[in-house]
Amino acid sequence: MLTVLLVDDDAEFTEVACTIIEFLGHDVLTAATLAEARDWLQKETFDHVLLDFMLPDGSGAHLFNELDALPKRPRVTLITGHPSVKSVIKGLCGPTVDYLVKPIQREEIEAVLSKKTKEKQPKEETIEKHFDLLIGESPVMKELYKLISRVSKTSANVMLLGESGVGKEVVAAAIHRASESEGPYIATNCGAFSKELIGSELFGHEKGAFTGAVGRKEGVFEQAEGGTLFLDEITEMPIDMQPNLLRVLENKVVLRVGGTKSIPVNCRVVSATNRTMEEIAQSKVLREDIYFRLAVFPITIPPLRERKEDIPLLAKTFIAEFNKDNGSHFKWEDNQLETLQAYDWPGNVRELRHFVHRAAIMSDPEKSEIELPKTIESPFAQKQSTTPALQAGRTIEDVEKELIYATLEKVSGNKTTAAEMLGISTKTLYNRLHAYGDLSKDE
Repeated sequence: MLTVLLVDDDAEFTEVACTIIEFLGHDVLTAATLAEARDWLQKETFDHVLLDFMLPDGSGAHLFNELDALPKRPRVTLITGHPSVKSVIKGLCGPTVDYLVKPIQREEIEAVLSKKTKEKQPKEETIEKHFDLLIGESPVMKELYKLISRVSKTSANVMLLGESGVGKEVVAAAIHRASESEGPYIATNCGAFSKELIGSELFGHEKGAFTGAVGRKEGVFEQAEGGTLFLDEITEMPIDMQPNLLRVLENKVVLRVGGTKSIPVNCRVVSATNRTMEEIAQSKVLREDIYFRLAVFPITIPPLRERKEDIPLLAKTFIAEFNKDNGSHFKWEDNQLETLQAYDWPGNVRELRHFVHRAAIMSDPEKSEIELPKTIESPFAQKQSTTPALQAGRTIEDVEKELIYATLEKVSGNKTTAAEMLGISTKTLYNRLHAYGDLSKDE
């Protein structure tokens, strides 16, 4: 049931309209002038106002300012007995205001009243996604957008450097989108394949090339023809496979595993690593000639702790995504966003997204309030912080072993990140794990 205010100086029309409105199950009050309407608006709250365009003391449109100032703005339908001014009313009031032309039928009144009342609500904040993908207005992000725009206009290979979780794959996709290339965006992880299979993944194979090769397969270089190939964790590629990659980068041709014919390929290569340039040079996990072919245009993506002003924007975006997927209507409180902004987020954007989703799942879906977990810090960080202090009599080997396992647990088993945090090479970490005989850590 709605509460309706009918503002019209035509007594006959008012009587008929009131009968129809009451028949439809709504309450209706009437006014014959703007002054009477203003008086009602001070006394009552209305869901809908049926407003004559031409009243004895002025145009009904003059009432719009008062309606806009109400805590709850009623929906408005303008009424006129002059069909010739229909287009004028539409142009004056815009598409959000309905209008009816006399004589009005019952069905027309029923139709306008059945539309949902639009309450006056604060406008939702519009958060811009740069390249339809990236969020952030901090100075370091604006610099990143500038670099993406510039390199996208070329065919140069790009190497993305940054900590785990900063969004390297999203930046790679943004470069592809900004380039407006006609080819596809193909992504693969160089650390996800064994030495035996990475050649097939990158370059493809012919039928019968090895056990299990039941058919011909195109490698990712062929799949990305005319587009962008994203090679994640490039520094995890076995060193003895890198000469094959170098040939592709230099000659723009691939030779499938088990094949004899060179196949031309043409795509931009965007690679990524969570190592710094200094670490790449010192650890020798990547050949120098490969590095210079891949890092024609290196870009370092800032960690979240260096752009904390972007945290509220990201948190709002992630909760909006959750709401859309789950039909919920959660909203952040300002003090909650301040809490999120004060934390360093060692896992970067990925950790923030997971935290937001976890908080939303914990919250009452029937309410808009978000219940934050008791602690933002991950369980891994807590466990590491409670590691027993050094004790006399413990061997260096025991301490080293405990430190390695604690670090692996903190980074969810990511050996590359663990080695970086420990200040050792990935190869050294693997050697230590093998020495401990704990193969479960080396799966």
